[in-house]
Amino acid sequence: MKILRILTLVLLALGLSALAMASETIKLGAVLSVTGPASFLGEPERNTMEMLVEEINAKGGVLGKQLELVVYDDETNVNNCVLAVDKLLKMDKVCTVLGPTVSGNTLAVMAKFSKAGIPLVSCAAAEKIVNPVDPWVFKTPQSDRHAVTKILKHAQAQGYKKIAILSVSNGFGQAGRAVLQELVPAQGMELLADEVYGPKDTDMTAQLTKIKGLGPDAIICWGTNPGPAVVAMNRVQLGISTPLYMSHGVASKKFIELAGDASEGILLPAGRLIVADQIADSNPQKAMLTAYANDYQAKFKAPVSTFGGHGYDALVLTLKAIEMGGSADPQSIRDNLEKISGFVGTAGIFNFSASDHNGLDESAFEMIRIKNGEWTIVH
Repeated sequence: MKILRILTLVLLALGLSALAMASETIKLGAVLSVTGPASFLGEPERNTMEMLVEEINAKGGVLGKQLELVVYDDETNVNNCVLAVDKLLKMDKVCTVLGPTVSGNTLAVMAKFSKAGIPLVSCAAAEKIVNPVDPWVFKTPQSDRHAVTKILKHAQAQGYKKIAILSVSNGFGQAGRAVLQELVPAQGMELLADEVYGPKDTDMTAQLTKIKGLGPDAIICWGTNPGPAVVAMNRVQLGISTPLYMSHGVASKKFIELAGDASEGILLPAGRLIVADQIADSNPQKAMLTAYANDYQAKFKAPVSTFGGHGYDALVLTLKAIEMGGSADPQSIRDNLEKISGFVGTAGIFNFSASDHNGLDESAFEMIRIKNGEWTIVH
């Protein structure tokens, strides 16, 4: 009995010690598409978060505690994403989850967070992630509605009236397509063609041939790589000179690399991160964008991307909420995220509220043209 009692006391002491150690860190979770089809999105997100955690811990952490980041790679697979989220919520006991990377994966798991009472700060763009508002779900990329609005305003200024759209049949593509179907006619333009392609399709000549025959004034492609790069190349192969707009889902150098010369002249709305050197010194985002871009390039020997920026924003917004509440309690983080306003991020100036869990508007975008293989702001 004495031995059993001693053993119990030892186990209790070990348990209390482990609890004390756990409380010495702020434990954050992340589910990102580090590999798989969306790796060009998820890898810079992972890199960015780990770089920031390392920098912040070296400066003493947050609230006097070191940050602990638990990252799982969902391999751009929805089932893997579900399993990873369950592990973070039930076993790792994190205070917030950052990610997922892609819209479909986010939409598949977001209902879990209200049940768990843990905030989710997604790095995916679909408007459906935050509309209608789920009290526990936030996102950092600009919404597709604002991207569509930016594109259509530019198209109208050019006198374009007949619009053809070509979208990918995944979560991001379906969400963008729905907004295009709504806003093109609402802006007094004609939706001349509405074509769709699969995420794994490697040839879109059939859809583009059909679009070419209808004679639109402009084509809008909605998707993330590699599909849009294929669309760009097929367009050139078919001799289509119709202006081509892409979504903000291709705002990384990977698109230009994949599309090559076929990317020349393509237009898209994008955050200012990829054109930080072209914005005015007086812009409130200039200093932080330049610093992040320089730090990332120095550490990873690769250009910064919009998507790494989404990871940056997810992490720093969460830490801002922790500092505001003086606590890493999930409820406090959730409540304080809603109170963040005027926060300078990579995607824009964030103004969250109880009714807006994205906190960005159309002003977060610049219209970009690809010229000589580089991003150029359209003035």
